[in-house]
Amino acid sequence: MINRIRDIRRQKGLTLADLAAACEPPTTPQTVGRLETGMRNLSLKWMERIAAALGVEPEMLVRSESGDHPQVVATLEQAGPEARATPRDAILATDLGGGGSLMVLDIAFPHGEYRPGDQLWLRRIAPEDAARAINRDVLVPRKGGRFAFGRLIDRQGSMVGLLPPGHGEKQQVVDNPAWIAVAEMLVRRL
Repeated sequence: MINRIRDIRRQKGLTLADLAAACEPPTTPQTVGRLETGMRNLSLKWMERIAAALGVEPEMLVRSESGDHPQVVATLEQAGPEARATPRDAILATDLGGGGSLMVLDIAFPHGEYRPGDQLWLRRIAPEDAARAINRDVLVPRKGGRFAFGRLIDRQGSMVGLLPPGHGEKQQVVDNPAWIAVAEMLVRRL
């Protein structure tokens, strides 16, 4: 098994000290360093503590040596692509963590900026957290097993207002949705 703690920590812009302080209960940077390098055993308890501090699922901290994993080999900068000194594992959509369950909306017909074949990855949040999703694309369940999709533009009491992505469409209002799924990532084949 390959330990991915260092890769994920660096991708999130955290130092050893930042990660150590974010652990519950806090630990030392030296301990985190030993866990990253394999000098200390990465037990299930440590996996859970480190994963919670990084905001990822515990199983994302390790991967099999036999499976290929996508690598980040370059970064597109203002002057063009710059090669990385050493490739690193990419964080996949399923590695994002962050609480709430992930779901995917398949796009079959062009709507606004979305094209057929696109996949929109969304994270489910509670309706009372709608304020943090204002002006974001969301999927909301409606009665009868149906859904509403669009830009969340308003929340008043138990009602949420969505503006569908097509041109000239009218606002949709959903009363008391069970959840709101906020768009987090667009996957588009080239």
